[in-house]
Amino acid sequence: MPAPKKEIEKVYYRIGEVAEMFGVNVSLIRFWEKEFEIIKPFRNKKGNRFFTKQDVDNFHLIYHLVKERGYTLQGARDKLKENRNDLEENHKLVKTLQKMRAFLLEIKENLSEE
Repeated sequence: MPAPKKEIEKVYYRIGEVAEMFGVNVSLIRFWEKEFEIIKPFRNKKGNRFFTKQDVDNFHLIYHLVKERGYTLQGARDKLKENRNDLEENHKLVKTLQKMRAFLLEIKENLSEE
């Protein structure tokens, strides 16, 4: 059985990389940056945005609320202010379950090949 692949963690992500992670346009990332005060990218002298791991995690929460759960932007802002810790815990749990599901499906596929 092959060893699990380890994801490479970067210090900063370009805006195009962040947009690609979520399968959205760069303009949506810029828009969410303006709409949500929890997103504070580093900007170089040219003005290029560089997002930290924390920013990417915040984008995960925003994406989950807006795209997956159907919240409005104001509703997502309120939810993030209201009980952010519970939301982060639930999101981590969902991510863990998704990874477990993918792992189990991979095992099932390997078993069916043999």
